[in-house]
Amino acid sequence: MKLEEALFNLVKRCVTSLPADVKEALMKASREEEGLARNQLEAVLRNVEAAEEEELPICQDTGLLSFYVNLDPSRYAPLELMEAAVRAVRRATREVPLRPNVVHPLTRVNTGDNVGAGQPLFEWSFNDRGLLEVTVAARGAGSENVAKLAMLPPSAGLEGLIDFTLSAVVEARGLPCPPGIVGVGVGGSADEALKLAKRALLRPIGLHGAGELAELEAELLGRVNRLGIGPMGLGGRHTALAVHVECAHTHTACLPVAVAFSCWAVRRATLRLRP
Repeated sequence: MKLEEALFNLVKRCVTSLPADVKEALMKASREEEGLARNQLEAVLRNVEAAEEEELPICQDTGLLSFYVNLDPSRYAPLELMEAAVRAVRRATREVPLRPNVVHPLTRVNTGDNVGAGQPLFEWSFNDRGLLEVTVAARGAGSENVAKLAMLPPSAGLEGLIDFTLSAVVEARGLPCPPGIVGVGVGGSADEALKLAKRALLRPIGLHGAGELAELEAELLGRVNRLGIGPMGLGGRHTALAVHVECAHTHTACLPVAVAFSCWAVRRATLRLRP
């Protein structure tokens, strides 16, 4: 019961408040904008403040929930945690409340409790240090619907990666409610590239990738923001608060590239239990 309570509170915190790094980035962007773009960001910040004060969801689309779990299996049972998380999601749907978003893909029948086949999503990693770390992320349909995957030829190289990322941002325009984070996954297999892109959205703003990834992130952020799409797609200097790139080794004949988006409401929260 204690684990279920902790996970319920984690989900509630995720959808009702923004991480400090995101709020700071939004405030900085607001100061650097003018006119309609600044008005949009000021409205966003007022919305964030009201949601936190009232303990209500930041956005009416509370999204699909993903749990990223790192645990020591000698101390914590994965099945027990999964069952506790499912109960926490059902409770959060009733009590926070969350909007019931989970439907069958063909019949469109709503489960009513944000639980269904494959929902919520779980990704697992393991440690032998007695640690339990759970990060929950909420992603709405506006962001999900503009995610992109390309299997580029290796000859496309770095410029091909950059061109594909920029084309994805241009096609998305205001649909993912910018400015948020643009996550880019490079390498692995097709499915792994998409996972990498979404994992990139979990990284705090200001924490850059190592080595050449930091340079690529800076290059992409500059070029994305020079597109002028701006807050809510209405024009301005800030189309993204950050661009994060994650990569994995891949096949010699492959160059998978995936682009995932968060809206301005970068909803994530983390629980850590140490021995």
